[in-house]
Amino acid sequence: MTRRLTIGPFNRVEGDLEVTLEVSDGRVASAQVSSSLYRGFEHLLLAKHPLDALVIVPRICGICSVSQSAAAAAALADAAGLQMPPNGRLAANLILACENLADHLTHFYLFFMPDFARAAYRKRSWHAATERRFQASVGEALREVLPARADLLRLMGHLAGKWPHSLALQPGGTTRAVTATEKVRLLAVLREFRAFLSRTVFGDVLENVSAIGSADQLAAWAEGRSADLPRFLEIARDLGLARRGRATDSFLSYGAYAHGDGDGQPLFARGVWQDERRPFDEQAIREDVTHAWLHGDRPLHPGQGETHPLTGEFADKAGAYTWCKAPRYDGRIVETGALARQMVAGQPLLRALVAADGGSVLARVVARLLELALVVPAMERWVRALTPGEAFCHPWQLPDQASGVGLVEAARGSLGHWLRIERGKIAGYQIIAPTTWNFSPRDAAGVPGALEQALVGLPVGQGERVPLVVQHVVRSFDPCMVCTVH
Repeated sequence: MTRRLTIGPFNRVEGDLEVTLEVSDGRVASAQVSSSLYRGFEHLLLAKHPLDALVIVPRICGICSVSQSAAAAAALADAAGLQMPPNGRLAANLILACENLADHLTHFYLFFMPDFARAAYRKRSWHAATERRFQASVGEALREVLPARADLLRLMGHLAGKWPHSLALQPGGTTRAVTATEKVRLLAVLREFRAFLSRTVFGDVLENVSAIGSADQLAAWAEGRSADLPRFLEIARDLGLARRGRATDSFLSYGAYAHGDGDGQPLFARGVWQDERRPFDEQAIREDVTHAWLHGDRPLHPGQGETHPLTGEFADKAGAYTWCKAPRYDGRIVETGALARQMVAGQPLLRALVAADGGSVLARVVARLLELALVVPAMERWVRALTPGEAFCHPWQLPDQASGVGLVEAARGSLGHWLRIERGKIAGYQIIAPTTWNFSPRDAAGVPGALEQALVGLPVGQGERVPLVVQHVVRSFDPCMVCTVH
């Protein structure tokens, strides 16, 4: 017997998300993921002065506004052939990393873990402790996490003036120089955040966490620890989350935190993982609108892409079910996010988890928490490398005609801005956000996107209207639907 089940709108999600499942013999046979709110930021940018993008694009999202700023600044810099000075690059990395790590905490504590405090899990041995610690709005973890997150964002205040929607990130660097005294303050902020992570999230020093190299080592390390990552690992083992939510096991990363350590290489490498790491080719990206409420008759590279919403009689486009385009890399479905970053970068633990069970709920969540342990020591190095008295920003000159690409890694994954300037104005602007990749609809060949594939095969109980395991898989990708459709 086959039945259709529609879930949505999801709570604890930025924007509107609806998932429609075809359930057969107690399992998901197919899925369609719908982004139901069109926003049109790409249209807002047309005919504007190119620097207006730095004001407009952060408003796409209140969670990852710095990531949008960084991508826009990178596209503008590329269009003008401009390079940041070393101080500007270090400060820009620190600003972006601060937002990304704050986002990792928000996802784990506010969006993801509260689902395990639900009454449906009351008979599980871990439920009472989980409810006490992670229940939405009232869990005891919030009294520790929210102040720690706010304290971390003090770094943003020192470097960027405010968050969200700062104008500190510019094509030529960052707008505010850092003094020797402020370096001491930045290191103090990171020292306090490191202590919180070691005490509350991991129950161990960060370097020990980042050295874990296999699933067996992870299990042995977690044994007997009372911190929050070990608590999640206990739940994941009991619910089999290592075997839930597998998509294509093809991963994309644009590379994160460029030139941070002065060796010309990003902290996390750029590339594509398809059974092995392969070089990234920006020209291999295409966007398909076959199943979107958008005009278009063939896949286009975003540098030539357009966004024309269907209206009136055209809104009933056959087969369309979302405002989200279907980005593809070399014709393939790819997943992006912290797991993708670490797969491309060669992180041993994540490579081992994927080799054993594929990309999964467990692997995605572990990857985000592991990045907390990996990035904080790098941030400490970047602060120490700042050189007071030297330039933080180079001036940007408006080209009359040019094009540029800005590729960055937001917390949720690969974010790209494609910019075209004609007669000194923006003539074209296209954005592919991480959730556009992960929550993509089917393409012209009918191939489902990453989440649509990850939902297939999940169990759905008789009469179950909002299956918890479906929610766990969806939340493991951490959707930001307002970014998805800009």
